Amino acid sequence: MNANYVSVGGLRVAEPLYKLVRDEIAPGTGVDPDAFWNSLDAIVRDLGPKNRALLDKRDNLQSKIDAWHNEKQGFDVSEYRRFLTEIGYLAPEVPDFKVTTANVDPEIASIAGPQLVVPVNNARFAANAANARWGSLYDALYGFDVIPENDGAQKRGTGHNGYNNVRGQKVIEYTDDFLDKAVALADGRSHADVTRYKLKESGHGMQLFAEFRDGHETGFADPSKFAGYNLKDGKLSTILLRNNGLHIEIQVDRSHYVGKGHHAGIKDVLLESAVTTIQDFEDAVAAVDADDKVQVYRNWNALMRGTLEGTFAKSGQPMTRRLNPDRTYASPAGKPLTLPGRSLMLVRNVGIHMYTDAVTTEDGREIPEGFLDAMVSSLAAMHDLKVNGKYQNSKTGSIYIVKPKLHGPEEVAATVELFGRVEESLSLPKNTLKIGIMDEERRTTVNLEQAIYYARDRVIFINTGFLDRTGDEIHTSMYAGPMLPKAQIRTQPWMKAYEDWNVDIGIGSGLIGIAQIGKGMWAMPDAMRAMVETKIAHPMAGANTAWVPSPTAAALHAMHYHLVNVAERQKKLAGRERASLDDILTIPLLDHELSNEEIQRELKNNAQGILGYVSRWVGQGVGCSKVPDINNVALMEDRATLRISSQHIANWLLHGITDREDVISIFKKMAGVVDGQNSNDSNYYPMSPDFDGSIEFQAALDLVFNGRDAANGYTEGVLHAKRQEVKALGNR
Repeated sequence: MNANYVSVGGLRVAEPLYKLVRDEIAPGTGVDPDAFWNSLDAIVRDLGPKNRALLDKRDNLQSKIDAWHNEKQGFDVSEYRRFLTEIGYLAPEVPDFKVTTANVDPEIASIAGPQLVVPVNNARFAANAANARWGSLYDALYGFDVIPENDGAQKRGTGHNGYNNVRGQKVIEYTDDFLDKAVALADGRSHADVTRYKLKESGHGMQLFAEFRDGHETGFADPSKFAGYNLKDGKLSTILLRNNGLHIEIQVDRSHYVGKGHHAGIKDVLLESAVTTIQDFEDAVAAVDADDKVQVYRNWNALMRGTLEGTFAKSGQPMTRRLNPDRTYASPAGKPLTLPGRSLMLVRNVGIHMYTDAVTTEDGREIPEGFLDAMVSSLAAMHDLKVNGKYQNSKTGSIYIVKPKLHGPEEVAATVELFGRVEESLSLPKNTLKIGIMDEERRTTVNLEQAIYYARDRVIFINTGFLDRTGDEIHTSMYAGPMLPKAQIRTQPWMKAYEDWNVDIGIGSGLIGIAQIGKGMWAMPDAMRAMVETKIAHPMAGANTAWVPSPTAAALHAMHYHLVNVAERQKKLAGRERASLDDILTIPLLDHELSNEEIQRELKNNAQGILGYVSRWVGQGVGCSKVPDINNVALMEDRATLRISSQHIANWLLHGITDREDVISIFKKMAGVVDGQNSNDSNYYPMSPDFDGSIEFQAALDLVFNGRDAANGYTEGVLHAKRQEVKALGNR
């Protein structure tokens, strides 16, 4: 990195980072900047060796597992389980316990709803995600494929702003049906037949009624679901309803071009959508040096102060995104009612395997990047705790840090120790820093109860993630034999057991009413119809949150939490038998011969996905984006996707399903496809025909051919090195 350093304490801090902390983050926190760096220096000295020892243990366990598989013929899960216990991969049992995490905001503790994950280095995206607490159901239904474009219901029409009244009526019909299910009227009447919603005074305040064409009036089947209202010029303009802890805002305006065509004058229906948002420092961003980290930290600081702005061009005109204010209503009793206008924000730091030269020791050694993340993200969040900014994120005085890629309870315990040291350094009360445990590595999965135990007074989140979890599955069992094709891996018994195990352990550990039990991302941001049809499985599985790829997806997925009472669902699941650990440990090995056509199809699909993602990450510094797959279906891609695909090819190379020459040939063919898919991107650097000169193409090959030797199959080493190589050129 070509940066000047400032020496402070026993550290060398890149000058841009030092100035950011001194001039932008520390002021107003009561923390002296130099004292901040001295505290980090002490943490590095004390905990740095422990961090390295944990990484060495990962490597040592992996070497033992590789050797065991090399010696064995066939696979017996009972024998395998005994072996994993002997080497310490399976941790000893812990005493019975229930989590005791305190001061948790209701968005995490008691409200079930969608969760966004967003690259915090992109100010526009970060603000949009925070603002996705509320989303237009009308817009989401109108603009995407939930409603087909047939029978005259095309998106583009001849009305105001291209509005198609035929499609609009289908949106209204769909919404009426949803309202009937979520906030039913009394007497079996339908919202589709309402001509007017009206307020009536009672001895306890206002009540909401629906009026019909025949003059009949009825209230709601559950009157308590009426939560608030607004008047404009003496007329009802906003109706606030509450169901399963989530709000629905009905906006009435008969003069609006949509309201004119609505049977009750409704112009829009807003759903409380992305209840929580993870502002990501990790897989969604490409931060490879001090300048990149400064942008990440600057935006997080602005979010905590409420000042973040993202400027962009739309239709040739500049536009600016800012954080939305809170929303105000009158309660049925006539008292002021305020609801948050923004998601509750969590921050995801990097994993313990990451090191950075943005800060080094005096002798130039990189420090654990997660140490730096924890200190800086917590310092910035102090503005929220002190209510220094325009808005407040946590009303309970907590800082929520999601920690990825932890391997087992020892690493969770080490993170808890780190958080304690950060609190001491910043004079924060004990347990201010809460931890979200990503259940995405197999050693965490099989020891999840133990992992939660060591974070029992801090844990606010566990979740599953198919992609990273499968990437680790392949790498851990690399020498056991060739793996099934990726699509078939997902259908194996281990996957359902893994998903159920996470919920079972979470419920058994007492997370209900305290913490989130989460499920993974819907990866196709344009396939909203399929998402609406299938993602209801997540709340049905007992998850009180699940990841979505966009604010639109959040609004649509929010419907599922109105249709499923997750708290009741979790109570029902609490009595079932725990998922099978033996199923989780059963490796998804190839159990039949593949045709050459099947092999080639799998390799092409993997290669195309790798190249599509790497070309943007390395060439443009884009950490997360929509990447067209081999069939031109846009998929949300991040490093987890890259990990599973590169590990899969590495596994097939090891076991002779394919060879180096075939892989290179396929990558060259697919590079041409990816170049074509990006031909309209002026910032894109083609990989063909100069494959040898393409840093992006060579990065993709390195990920595959060096994948077997990469620690835990992680891709960051190659990506960071190649991205730094591109940045060093200076003209890209």
